[in-house]
Amino acid sequence: MDHLTLKALKPTEYAEAADGYRAISSMADAARDRIDKQITVAMRKANEGEATDAALKQLRKLSENFHYTQVECGLITGALDGFSSEIAAPKRRLTEALDDAAALAYTVNEDGTITYPAGGKNELTGEPIPGGTVLGNNGLITGNDTGFQPPGLVPNSPQFKNPNPHHAKAVDIADRIAHAVREAQEIDDRYSKALNKLKAAPGLNVDAKTWADVASDVDAVSSAASEYLQDHIPLGKSPADRKEWWDSLSNEEREEYKTAFPEIIGNLDGVPSAVRDEVNRENIHLLIAQLEGRHDETSKEQLEGLKEIQKKLNAGSQPPMFLLGIGLEGNGRAIVAYGNPDTSKNVSAYVPGLGTKLDFEFADGTVKRAFYTAVEAQKLDASSSSIVWLGYDAPQSIDVMTANDAERGAPAYNSFMSAISATNENADPHVTAIGHSYGSRLVGGATQEAGGIPGADDIILVGSPGVGVDKAEDLGVGKGHVWVGAAENDIVTKLPSPKEALAGTMGFFGGGPPGAYLGGEIADRGDDDIWFGKDPASKAFGANRFETLPGPELVQPSFPDLLDSKLDIEAHSNYFTPEEGKDRISAQNIAAIVAGYPEYVIREMPR
Repeated sequence: MDHLTLKALKPTEYAEAADGYRAISSMADAARDRIDKQITVAMRKANEGEATDAALKQLRKLSENFHYTQVECGLITGALDGFSSEIAAPKRRLTEALDDAAALAYTVNEDGTITYPAGGKNELTGEPIPGGTVLGNNGLITGNDTGFQPPGLVPNSPQFKNPNPHHAKAVDIADRIAHAVREAQEIDDRYSKALNKLKAAPGLNVDAKTWADVASDVDAVSSAASEYLQDHIPLGKSPADRKEWWDSLSNEEREEYKTAFPEIIGNLDGVPSAVRDEVNRENIHLLIAQLEGRHDETSKEQLEGLKEIQKKLNAGSQPPMFLLGIGLEGNGRAIVAYGNPDTSKNVSAYVPGLGTKLDFEFADGTVKRAFYTAVEAQKLDASSSSIVWLGYDAPQSIDVMTANDAERGAPAYNSFMSAISATNENADPHVTAIGHSYGSRLVGGATQEAGGIPGADDIILVGSPGVGVDKAEDLGVGKGHVWVGAAENDIVTKLPSPKEALAGTMGFFGGGPPGAYLGGEIADRGDDDIWFGKDPASKAFGANRFETLPGPELVQPSFPDLLDSKLDIEAHSNYFTPEEGKDRISAQNIAAIVAGYPEYVIREMPR
């Protein structure tokens, strides 16, 4: 890139090229939709046999080809639009510098140097001070700042000041040209690298490896367009601001963002739930392809989790399932809703706890808790949605003894909760924050952020080891709207305070956190303190305690079982599950709170 190339470059031509690729992407999407929803369906109804099976196989292949074309052309569209937008700024600055040079009758040479005329007068000789040529400083190289040896170029020497009045003006123009060219070169390098990745070989067979490459392409385009995204997407704004931005876009602009930057739009708080779901169904397809070729344990676990979530999405459900977030960051990210959070009058968001990560157990088990809550709540009010929010790194082991993960995750939870209010179509939705186990500590931390949990009307804490505050009224929704479920045989709700743990575990369990975690009943000296503060189920805390089934009795573990983590704490895991042998009472109470029917809650005396 030099100033002549930048001068001749026309950003509008790249924007026009983006329009062309956008049209191709849209046509490919329409063709794929017609194959999947019309031609294939009609063929299945009208025909059967080997010939039909072979034809359907070819249609699936054709559909995948159109799908690939749609995604890749969408990425090219985003890259070209990003380049067109970003390159306009340095081109404008170059044009301004060249216009200034022309106005002063300075010569702009092919190499970007500026030649200026003689000017002023030598006080000793009376002769005009000769002109010279200067090289601009682009921030990486040093240009001429003296002009005493025209037209030669010498290093910048601030101790000398050229007496020719044209010199300083020429240096300024040369510097501006150099900076514009340098910026343009950096932009060109970024987008050229990304666009080169988007080339497809002739006769490409669209398979799992191809989709893995597409996932890499998505990352490449987003990386290249990072500055463009900062300027065009309100990433640092509130969810309400993002909702306003999204509403202001044309349908064409929305389609471009969805196709070119799916990993951003699909996880952006403030974008409508239906849009996030649509984009994340594409995202999960790409993430699965990205993980298929990896063999480390984390990748294999996440792959199982993604496949199970995709299986549920494809199978359909009632209430309908919405994928509001998905990603591989940390231990994995996944936000799943049952019922549309934007149209429902009642919305709950549940934070899971210890050991939760994006794996098969999360997808098959933890997600079901949101499903059960939605089903039970809809029995009372059909306009109810329930969400499981894995938007943080839950502790996996001994980290559960500290509040660090909870404190780090609280701002992200509050951002998501703010988005519920921003995108919900009802004037005053009833919003419930739910924390289970260590997740209740995150909810407690979220209440202590500035302004508390946005939009929250009720807070439910189940299986809680404490929330970081000592009174229900400190959670920001009024103590009458704080609800606690603590099963009689849930040992997590009976943890000792750290001080009690030290005394209570020295003898029987041995020192250290594992003994403290399991020895709460013995170590507790009756002052209502547990690991993260006051026991939420205690009278001193002041919340509403609702009835739960006691759960299986805890069998005192032997020391080897304790070390091998073989302890059965089933009572800690039953709160959301109305199935036989679980906790129908707790599940119905949670649903009544979520649906806005507190009068249906069966109460229980605090401890």
